[in-house]
Amino acid sequence: MKKTVENKPGGGKIVELKNISKAFGGERVLDSISLDIHDDEFITLLGPSGCGKTTTLRIIGGFETADSGDVFFDGKKINSLPPHKRSVNTVFQRYALFPHLNVYENIAFGLRIAKKPEAEIRSAVKTMLAKVNLSGFERRHVESLSGGQQQRVAIARALVNQPRVLLLDEPLGALDLKLRKDMQRELKEMQKNTGITFIYVTHDQEEALSMSDTIVVMADGKIQQIGRPEDIYNEPENAFVANFIGESNIVDGVMLEDYLVSFAGQTFKCEDKGFGKNEPVDVVVRPEDIDIVSVADSMLTGDVESVTFKGDYYEIIVDIEGFKWMIETTDRQAVGATIGISIDPYEIQVMRKSIYSGTFGDYSSFSDEIDTMSDAKAGEEA
Repeated sequence: MKKTVENKPGGGKIVELKNISKAFGGERVLDSISLDIHDDEFITLLGPSGCGKTTTLRIIGGFETADSGDVFFDGKKINSLPPHKRSVNTVFQRYALFPHLNVYENIAFGLRIAKKPEAEIRSAVKTMLAKVNLSGFERRHVESLSGGQQQRVAIARALVNQPRVLLLDEPLGALDLKLRKDMQRELKEMQKNTGITFIYVTHDQEEALSMSDTIVVMADGKIQQIGRPEDIYNEPENAFVANFIGESNIVDGVMLEDYLVSFAGQTFKCEDKGFGKNEPVDVVVRPEDIDIVSVADSMLTGDVESVTFKGDYYEIIVDIEGFKWMIETTDRQAVGATIGISIDPYEIQVMRKSIYSGTFGDYSSFSDEIDTMSDAKAGEEA
């Protein structure tokens, strides 16, 4: 199996988490996680609700204390250091701006607390307003600003004190889609321009893929995979990561030998190795990596069950031996048609079995909740 290549940003380690565990009300939300975060890095903690990502962020910021394990900053243990003494600032989803202060005074607030000279405050605020594209907004009341503008003020207020690390807890969650995409680009540009380490929390896979130097995928209080966006997407380490990051066809398979895997009743060449002979595995094939071919030239054949127009491609659900595959293609197919598919060796990703194997089914539906409801209804009818 090809392993994920760990991203190594240019700077050294700035934050280290070692064997961090945390429970609330007897329920463990972090289970002995360890993580290195580098200087001048945009790192994203990605996962579903309840996976522990926000708790991790709050422990780094000093808003929560780990039950066990250690937090290091520049090599020094900071477990008991309060938030205001850490070289860290935080931007929350609810921006927590001061409604009675204008834009200038909101941004200047931290500098005034630090008793900086007025000339230094003016210079710093002016510079920061330019960085967040709000020059000329100094005297505006924050309540008169749009959501995106308020978010820029919150970021400027967090950055003006020149923290070593900026923590961002789903700061784009309240924005509409177009503004959200604009702000994604702007945040990435800010991180590059300032050289400050950004630690970003989100459940949005596209957001994580488009913004991050490094992604940390979390589930059930544990880190499932760490890597560059390309590695996380193209080389998922288990069925959870494959299912959570984009769309995936995940099928049971058997690794016959190096570079040869069997699934869906056929044998395929692949580019994976290092498994035991005849080892049961999970096989991932992304919908966009499947080619539709004539039945005569196909590796597998199936019947088209549904076709959904997505703008620049069609999303097709195909029944292959009772398993519902998703295919993304620019070639429209007719519902009920029998089609052939072909998969190149480098598009087949082989993963070892994990606790998540068998958890994620085919594309009979798109929601585990719908599957559960359907099972419950069937039980009632029985």
